[in-house]
Amino acid sequence: MEDKAILLLEDGTVFYGKHAGYKGTTTGEICFNTGMTGYQEIFTDPSYYGQILVATTSHVGNYGITNEEVESDGIKIAGLVCKKFSDMFSRARADKSIDTYFKENKIVAISDVDTRAIVRHIRNKGAMNAIISSETDNIEALKQQLTKVPSMEGLELSSKVCTKKSYFFGNENAKYKVAVLDLGVKKNILRCLAERDCYLKVFPMDATLDEMMQWKPNGFMLSNGPGDPSVMKPQIELVQQIVNSNLPVFGICLGHQILALSAGLSTSKMHNGHRGCNHPVLNLETGKGEITSQNHGFVVNFDDVQNNTEVELTHKHLNDNTVAGIKFKNKNVFSVQYHPESSPGPHDSRYLFDNFIANIVNSMQDVGRKMNVL
Repeated sequence: MEDKAILLLEDGTVFYGKHAGYKGTTTGEICFNTGMTGYQEIFTDPSYYGQILVATTSHVGNYGITNEEVESDGIKIAGLVCKKFSDMFSRARADKSIDTYFKENKIVAISDVDTRAIVRHIRNKGAMNAIISSETDNIEALKQQLTKVPSMEGLELSSKVCTKKSYFFGNENAKYKVAVLDLGVKKNILRCLAERDCYLKVFPMDATLDEMMQWKPNGFMLSNGPGDPSVMKPQIELVQQIVNSNLPVFGICLGHQILALSAGLSTSKMHNGHRGCNHPVLNLETGKGEITSQNHGFVVNFDDVQNNTEVELTHKHLNDNTVAGIKFKNKNVFSVQYHPESSPGPHDSRYLFDNFIANIVNSMQDVGRKMNVL
């Protein structure tokens, strides 16, 4: 096929383009991100595991690859679809080109396709599985291979990207200790907490509450991650126990969904998801709007939040009025569907980390008052 490549969607739609990155074949659920920059952070976001990413911006790779700008231990997307795949880069501090990066990590990509047409197709037809190949143009063989790819609905993927052993992050002499449940955590979540004088212990998703409590944390962070939250029964049960510990809890993205499920709410798969760094959200408590970074294909059901007397809606997505944030009444527990660590993206929502720290401070003061009374 020389430099040619094929993108085949589950519904039989075919796009022809040029081979980019690693020569081969890859499969996954196709999705699109509307961000204009931050492609390296997007590639390495564990929440994208198992997905073929369509970049809506015209050029990808312009400023190269920098080893520091990663959100995990490697590329997590299954493949890339883009208009222009730039092997040339202009940033002095870049370490390598995107082409070298993809070849090192064996990531298959297709370029020189009409990404606008692809995005319109996904928006109309919904998210679906897809296959990219730069090694065969046999459509029937690719269709057969695509039938074997499981649907994202009902798929547990956090175990593919989370840590297998606990580890520490930050300054051990920090003022606060936060236990992080790793469901596919982005490094910038850890950085944002460490910047706020937190020492972190990151636990694998199969940790027990006893293991986490032995470290004597002041609060819990429930991280982002990939896959369908509704099938993660052990984690839902664990989060129920975490909430009942009465320590402050902050959930982000998948952590938000698991937290909602632990309260008896339900989640559902979205038509095409929210992915980008320009999503408008309304904070219902302050009345202020926020431009947010988002990456999710599942959402907490709005009616469930409205009908639950123990949970309050705090944030709403302004494009489609979906649930963007909740808090538990009478508990120091809250979560958001978007990414306040915002890498890539705006910093409008960084205050949520400050709110979490404020909850920790209040909780520690309550404990101190009780100790004085005793």
